[in-house]
Amino acid sequence: MAYFLGIDGGGSKTSCVVGDENSVLGSSVAGGSNIVRGGEDSARQALHEAIRQACVAASTNPSQIKGTCAGLAGAARPEVRETAHRLIAEIISGEIEVIGDMEIALEAAFGDGPGVMVTAGTGSIAYGRNAEGKTARAGGWGFAISDEGSGYWIGKTAVATAVREGEQTQDTCLLKAIAKSWGVSSHHQVVVTANGTPAPDFAALFPVVLKAAEKQNKQAREVLTQAAKELVALAEDVINRVFSDAKSVPVAMSGGVFAHSSQVREVFYNRLSKEYPNVRLIEDVIEPVQGALHRARKHAR
Repeated sequence: MAYFLGIDGGGSKTSCVVGDENSVLGSSVAGGSNIVRGGEDSARQALHEAIRQACVAASTNPSQIKGTCAGLAGAARPEVRETAHRLIAEIISGEIEVIGDMEIALEAAFGDGPGVMVTAGTGSIAYGRNAEGKTARAGGWGFAISDEGSGYWIGKTAVATAVREGEQTQDTCLLKAIAKSWGVSSHHQVVVTANGTPAPDFAALFPVVLKAAEKQNKQAREVLTQAAKELVALAEDVINRVFSDAKSVPVAMSGGVFAHSSQVREVFYNRLSKEYPNVRLIEDVIEPVQGALHRARKHAR
């Protein structure tokens, strides 16, 4: 029996699945494997852990894997791709392909067909391919200058909003929630922590913002609404470049922000469909790791 491996490696988690030609046999989740953000040693630990655990779940071992496809954050850069390939090859002996995480997400949703994938996890990106095979991307250039609408962006924007509003109004519920998450107790301490070196993990605040929004906190809901608008802007950029004359534009969503926030999904769909009536949105949030497994099988054939 031939075994295949798919990996989806992001800033917060690494998902891995092992399958045969037709079915998934085992899966696992480990920590983040973003080489640019977390470093080589951290990525090695997460990748090796995810691969080994998935193989155990599938009652096989890494030496039996015939083909692997890994979609990793930052892998559009040659140096990141080469490093990731080397780390995976330390425990996998079969054929290994390393590509950007946006490519496996597109594969999971549309196979070889046209479509636009908008991903919002720790980072964010929109990536699309039209019927002629022309591709375009928007965003995904890292949290310092891009990643609009991502978990990191949401956390950072929530802190800025809560700190600003905390100086002007009595509505400090979001500020208090952020302070509690960071283990501090005052407006000043939140400011100091936010500006610390190294910077805090703003993406870890996404669940805090989400919980506040579910309690109808105005500030939190405004942040999530703005996140959705930022993601719409990324999608529009790609649509305008490669789908300007298309009668129908398939669009899909992936990542934890979409998966966990119905508000972001709803605002995203409503605004995008208003601007582009020809958009056909896939309502289910896509699991990119399935695209990695599909691609590993396809390349091995």
